[in-house]
Amino acid sequence: MSIISTSIVFTASKSNAAQLINNPAPDFTLKSLSGQNLNLNEQRGNITVINFWATWCGPCRKEMPILQRFHEKYSDLGVQVWGVNVEQENQAGRDFISKVNVNFPILFDEKNTLSALYQVDAMPTTVVVDRSGQVRYVFRGYKDGYEKKYAKAIKQLIRE
Repeated sequence: MSIISTSIVFTASKSNAAQLINNPAPDFTLKSLSGQNLNLNEQRGNITVINFWATWCGPCRKEMPILQRFHEKYSDLGVQVWGVNVEQENQAGRDFISKVNVNFPILFDEKNTLSALYQVDAMPTTVVVDRSGQVRYVFRGYKDGYEKKYAKAIKQLIRE
């Protein structure tokens, strides 16, 4: 019974994420850890990788250094990486970031408003927005090797 239920949930959530693809990315403004307000629509002309994460999510923690490498490798090519912490109490996120070596913007979605707009139902969820503001890719979860999918998506958008 639980296997069938899990399968149904996965199929439905996959469908929700698919609804975002090739549609305008929902606009938002959030304050970053550094205190700067970042607005997605102001990033037009850049490729924006938005990673929704939480400290209680092991794969999210494992993925952080990979996202930092993407930030370092592609930022000069117009690619931005933003981490969006989805925990209502964000002190754990602040503590975690202070211990890892990341310098891309970290934002806080304490009320999960942004997570709802982006239909985030798996941790982590990574959304790639193209230069014109369209959602082009949504990756749910993270397993070793997913960084190859991210790199392929980013390189495709850089070439466009």
